[in-house]
Amino acid sequence: MLQNRSGARLGILMLDTQFPRIPGDVGNPDTWPFPVRYGVVDGATPQAIVCEDMEPFVQAFIEMGRNLIGEGCTGIATTCGFLALIRPRLAEALGVPVAASALEQAGQILPMLAPDRTLGILTISATSLSPQHLRMAGVPEETPIKGMEGSSFATSILENRTTLDVRAARAEMVAKAEALVAESPQVGPIILECTNMVPYAPDIALATGRPVYSIYTYLRWFHAGLAPRRF
Repeated sequence: MLQNRSGARLGILMLDTQFPRIPGDVGNPDTWPFPVRYGVVDGATPQAIVCEDMEPFVQAFIEMGRNLIGEGCTGIATTCGFLALIRPRLAEALGVPVAASALEQAGQILPMLAPDRTLGILTISATSLSPQHLRMAGVPEETPIKGMEGSSFATSILENRTTLDVRAARAEMVAKAEALVAESPQVGPIILECTNMVPYAPDIALATGRPVYSIYTYLRWFHAGLAPRRF
């Protein structure tokens, strides 16, 4: 167990990582304005979940989710947008609400848009983000997508390195987002699939002039239902 905070209602299933989790990252407890509990799923590295077969780890995610529920959590989230693929199985096995991916916000955002506008997605790996991932998250398959392939950011995360060049990652993220809206001008809001992209959301919004949604916006909303504010 990576982090235990008294009174936490949100449990977060963590990939097995060693890269730096800077402020804003889903795995940094100081990111959240409320207490959270973390549970690490051993062996579930970014490479295994994003680029390989996550199937061998499904039961381990379920067992760790049960542990978090046993510690008082009433909702479960994950730290990888690609886990949208197994959200139905997690929800069925755990019996509590499960927020697996920032992409799941698509169903909330799309009805708000003008008819000539659509979503755009920035992902750590466009080649790995399959139509099945999109369907499971409720994202239209024709949604414009831009991946971070070839970037230092993607290398640090997917190779699970112990270093992260934050300045380079910020520049890379902005450049990819600008390319996304240049290639698809109909893109309005942008969803950041990768939970490690949150620290760069303000820079992306400033550079593109678009609203930016992420695991941070999703879990702020999700948690508001788990622990309603007392007025």
